[in-house]
Amino acid sequence: MMFRKAYFRSPSGAALVLICSMLAVRPMLGSRRDLTIDDLKNQVATASLADRPGLCIHISERQLEAADRFYVAGDSDKAQAALVDVEAFSELARDYAIQSHKHEKQSEIAIRKMARKLGDIKHTVTHEEQKQIQDCIDRLQRVRDDLLLAMFPKGGKK
Repeated sequence: MMFRKAYFRSPSGAALVLICSMLAVRPMLGSRRDLTIDDLKNQVATASLADRPGLCIHISERQLEAADRFYVAGDSDKAQAALVDVEAFSELARDYAIQSHKHEKQSEIAIRKMARKLGDIKHTVTHEEQKQIQDCIDRLQRVRDDLLLAMFPKGGKK
């Protein structure tokens, strides 16, 4: 017992534990990025309620990246389809986060970042496409408002 305590107190022992834990977690972090959007969508149905908000946010973020690439390439039809997924999965993330009372704060922060990114994209596209993007920003703002209201209800605690 004395050996174990001394081992973790030494700087090299703590560093070894940290390195081992990072190596163990790294494959799990990269695996979600390697999956296709369709695979991630299928995982949402089978994931636990507490894991669904994170999956939905991940899908929304990936679809927002895809929409940005499509707008840069001039393919507004594919970009619009990706924006529909951004809206839909952000709303699902909100619903699952509120149901499970998990990941509400992380979901709100991620959706706020996505709305800001959409605002940046909005300034680079044509006037016709700006209205579609503004509609998406407005929907994301409503999702954020719902999450904030769930976290900080008016008139008292949850």
